[in-house]
Amino acid sequence: MQIWVDADACPNVIKEILFRVAGRAKITVTLVANQLIRTPPSPFIKAIQVPSGFDVADEQIVKQIEAGDLVITADIPLAASVIERGGHALNPRGEFYTPDNIREYLTMRNFMEQLRNSGVETGGPSSFSQGDRTAFANQLDKFLAKRAIP
Repeated sequence: MQIWVDADACPNVIKEILFRVAGRAKITVTLVANQLIRTPPSPFIKAIQVPSGFDVADEQIVKQIEAGDLVITADIPLAASVIERGGHALNPRGEFYTPDNIREYLTMRNFMEQLRNSGVETGGPSSFSQGDRTAFANQLDKFLAKRAIP
């Protein structure tokens, strides 16, 4: 099992948590982004830079993951693809996308996109908070504990 990160929009504080987990658990964390991502020196941390373009990083992640891998992403269509391939998807706010809830997330995303396209101002997500950081760290720890990864 390894951890993949949709890194273009992933908050730096989440990346820092993942960097610590990689060394502690000796698990590979791979960041995929359209831009160069600086990472600390570690045999467990990798960065892949993909060409710019719509969903190029997402496609790279989906192509590379294996069943059981964990993907960190706030991108709901990417999460749906990960789940279809037998992977796990966790967003940076500490919410798991699952086979039971992914359709609801996709429906809400599509509805909000329709509203925006029709001119309705929907606002964006709330600011990333300390509570989000804590929720993410807690969910990640629980996930790794279930797999007996320290």
